[in-house]
Amino acid sequence: MKVTVDWLEGLNFVGANSKGQRVKFGGEGDYVSAMENLLMSVGSCASIDVVMILEKARQKVTACRCKLEGARADEPPRRFTSLNLHFVIAGSDLSIKHVTKAIDLSVEKYCSVMHSLDKEMPVTTSFEIVPV
Repeated sequence: MKVTVDWLEGLNFVGANSKGQRVKFGGEGDYVSAMENLLMSVGSCASIDVVMILEKARQKVTACRCKLEGARADEPPRRFTSLNLHFVIAGSDLSIKHVTKAIDLSVEKYCSVMHSLDKEMPVTTSFEIVPV
């Protein structure tokens, strides 16, 4: 895996992958911060896992949103000290057992972004099911 990050101006940058897809982020203005970007990466990685696991279990998922909160240390490097992931999953006849298992598997085994962070960092999860 290879990416590039190029300086735009001020404290703002643009990242690009080998497919040419671009993401703007930075430390000022309307750009997403690097830490927000990391938090969104955790949420997207975990959500991919959850949707894939639920679909393999033949659950009828129609939407998945992951709301994340990350607490940060007060002193530099101001790393995340804890994460909370709250999933809002919509679908018909979704099983609480299957949703719980999918989230647990993502957090404990599959989410590579989360597992790239500090192993000792507390991570909590919750979810709600929205019937459609």
